[in-house]
Amino acid sequence: MSIKLGDTAPNFTANTTEGIIDFYNWSADKWVVLFSHPADFTPVCTTELGTVAKMKADFDKRDVKVIALSVDEIEMHHEWIKDINETQSTTVNFPIIADPEFKISTLYDFVHPNASDKFTVRSVVIIGPDKKVKLIITYPASTGRNFVELLRVIDSLQLTANYSVATPANWKNGEDVVVAPSIKTADIAAKFPKGFKEIKPYLRMTPQPNL
Repeated sequence: MSIKLGDTAPNFTANTTEGIIDFYNWSADKWVVLFSHPADFTPVCTTELGTVAKMKADFDKRDVKVIALSVDEIEMHHEWIKDINETQSTTVNFPIIADPEFKISTLYDFVHPNASDKFTVRSVVIIGPDKKVKLIITYPASTGRNFVELLRVIDSLQLTANYSVATPANWKNGEDVVVAPSIKTADIAAKFPKGFKEIKPYLRMTPQPNL
C-alpha cells in the first residue's frame, strides 16, 4: 500500500512503550507526527528521539502528538530508551511503536525495497485532526531529520487550514503570507483587515492573519 497526500491515514492497533493503542483513539482530534526509524540502537535515530523529547513542549503548544515507530520488539525499545535518555540528556516522553512484523510499516509505506527490504526508511507523516495525510517526507537512513523544520511546516499547515492563505518560501511564524489565488483582489480588504500588498495580480501579501 502507498499513502499519498490527502489520503485518510490508516488506523491500526499497536504495542507501544506506553501500552497498546488504537491509533485513531490515541490521536483523538489532534495533529499527529508519526516518524519511522530503521532499527533500535542506531546512532542517528538515537539523536532524533532525544531531540523530539527535548522539543515535546513545542509540539504540545501546537496541539500536536508525536509517536515514533521502529521494527524491533518492545523489550528492545525499552532498553534503547535507556540509552537515549543517557546519551541525549533527556527523558523520552512519547510512545514508540513496536512493529516487528512490519504491519504498520507496510501500511504506511515505510519500507522501500530499493533502499532495503529489511529496515524501514526514515519517514515522517503529519496527519491532521480530520485523519487526512497532510505531509510525507522520506529521508535516507544517513540523514537525520530537521525537527525545527517540521515545526515550521506544522505552523504553516495549521495556519493554511483555517485561513485562505499560503506560506511563501522560507516562511516562519509571524511573517507575511500569500493571499490565496482564489480570493479576488476586490475582496481581500474585507477578508484580511490588516491590509495587503499587491506585488503582481497573482502575488498578494498580507500580514499573518491569526496574530
